[in-house]
Amino acid sequence: MKKRYNLFAAILMAMPLALTSCSDVLNMAPGGNMNLEEVWQDNDKVSAYLNTCYKNFMLHNDLYFFWCRMPVTCSDEAWDGDDRDVNWAAPAKYYAGDATASAHPFWSVTGQGNDSHWDRFFTSIHDCNYFLDNIDNATVTNESDRNRWRAEAHLLRAYYYTELARDFGCGMPLMDRTYSYNDDFSQVKKASFKETVDFIIKDCDEALKCADLPWRITTPSEAGRLPKALAYALKSRMSLYAASPLYNDGNDYWQWAYEQNKDAYEGLKQQGYELYQHCYDRGTFCNEETSDLVLPDFYTDEANYKKAFEVAGYLNEYFYNSMEYSENPRDRETIFQSRSGGGNIGSEAIGASNGYKCGTCPSQEMVDCYETINGQTILNLGKPYNDEKHENPNLNTANTMYQEQNPYVNRDPRFYAGVYFNGSRRYCWWPFDETESSPENAGGKRGMRQRWVMTYEGEPQTGISASSRTRTRTGYYIRKFEHPNTGLNNGGGRAAFKEYRFAEVILNYAEAAAHVGKSVEAINLVNLIRERAGMPLLPKSLTGQELLNRIINERRVELAFEEARYFDVRRLHKPDEDLSATDKWVTAMHITRVGDKQFTYKRGQVNGQARNCWQNKWLKTAIPLNEVNRVIAITGENWQNPGW
Repeated sequence: MKKRYNLFAAILMAMPLALTSCSDVLNMAPGGNMNLEEVWQDNDKVSAYLNTCYKNFMLHNDLYFFWCRMPVTCSDEAWDGDDRDVNWAAPAKYYAGDATASAHPFWSVTGQGNDSHWDRFFTSIHDCNYFLDNIDNATVTNESDRNRWRAEAHLLRAYYYTELARDFGCGMPLMDRTYSYNDDFSQVKKASFKETVDFIIKDCDEALKCADLPWRITTPSEAGRLPKALAYALKSRMSLYAASPLYNDGNDYWQWAYEQNKDAYEGLKQQGYELYQHCYDRGTFCNEETSDLVLPDFYTDEANYKKAFEVAGYLNEYFYNSMEYSENPRDRETIFQSRSGGGNIGSEAIGASNGYKCGTCPSQEMVDCYETINGQTILNLGKPYNDEKHENPNLNTANTMYQEQNPYVNRDPRFYAGVYFNGSRRYCWWPFDETESSPENAGGKRGMRQRWVMTYEGEPQTGISASSRTRTRTGYYIRKFEHPNTGLNNGGGRAAFKEYRFAEVILNYAEAAAHVGKSVEAINLVNLIRERAGMPLLPKSLTGQELLNRIINERRVELAFEEARYFDVRRLHKPDEDLSATDKWVTAMHITRVGDKQFTYKRGQVNGQARNCWQNKWLKTAIPLNEVNRVIAITGENWQNPGW
């Protein structure tokens, strides 16, 4: 039985052997040249050990396996263009339902460091615990450093537990100390989701109490370190999740979630966090001659065009630019950004611009979320489609501006900032001469130029295709994170992915407020987002489910392609439901050219097939089977998520 305990400690809890054994050989620091006791006797080595707690951070954005946006393309907001050419890649396996507890594409397909979540995160939780167990008695030159490092370790542990709870959709074993091989693991229990979130919030509160942990990281040399503000962001997100139907175990936690979110919003606002509203360089981001944002002739009202152009310009530049580390940053919205860049024209967006692949293709379902500029939704949000396959949209009869056969005019500026559609344009290096088979671009030569991005069937370079890797599967290309003008001759900037930003906290707070009957408060919060986007304010008369529908739709638009939708669509379901209404059928816009600037538009499935990842078990991700089997052997309990 002792052998089983050893396996449980070493593998299930992912404790590195060099840090847990009592033998002389194994009681070495990771480099193997020093006893671990010596680490805690030297200020610089203590600091270096804290750095090891950062080693398993997620990279997110387009840095999942094979340069894809795994949670994004596995939700109903997008389809991955590698589904056929690379049918062994993670998204293709996900669509096919090719997943087991032994090999699940969400965590088992290796890539750029976003795999093996369970092992890696528990490894870092162990590192955080080991640090917290020793920091109080360690040799540290400056007490303010000791305080900050301790708070950082608490916040790091909260971060890893947040990632685990989100990725696997269940409660976790709560490790608040370093475990040894001799501990009795038969008594280890899996906490509920709410208990796990309470544990996360407790760590966050410890970080918030520390006067020596800075609210922002203000020097480039500390890029990637956690700021105190992240504690509020974690509390905001995870309290919303714990109150949601999938995780609340039938309990009403909305008042608690409301209080957590109100506290987070007010705390961040007090520290100067606000929505981004600036323009770095109008010559780059707001120049009509070289911009790829909006087409003037798509607008019947010049004022609407100018407004959308300006708003889309500064929304784009927000995602094009990494947050700078400064005492007085221009970007006061980003709370925490990834240490790695994203938004690579070389591996997604308009693949024809470099001959590689199109990657993330926004779905028609996602495009349907963008309202018209009069503030009316395209669809009836209570029942958006009249059929299972989403080919028959249930249009909002109050919207007289939307035109089914001219669908991209007068839309929310965030649509133009986020999506390339039939009739968009892009100014960059195009590595081919045009032919007469693309009348809109005939005469264009290889080189730097502006090109119409036409997605109709038969267009030779950017038209929809069921098989070409460079061309869209859905009739759309992602545009949100792509730096303007990048191409083969110019790699452009790869901005760091904004993992947590103030806009999400506002929307979390609004949703919780709506659930506790504070409708006006919720509307005022959502209107902060809409006003920034140049959209009409929500009417104060909205209440109940109608208001919640608008808030959820606002989340889809504002947080599009930022990994929010995958988790939102799950948390909003009850445990006994499935994803057939959202994730089974994902549709495209099939466009036929019938004349000069004349097209017909028809909805249809992507590649004519359904995804096989909508059944009840897909609400939560499988816990790795080898970990589950060890728990069964030791505790007699099966911790596996339902259906796996």
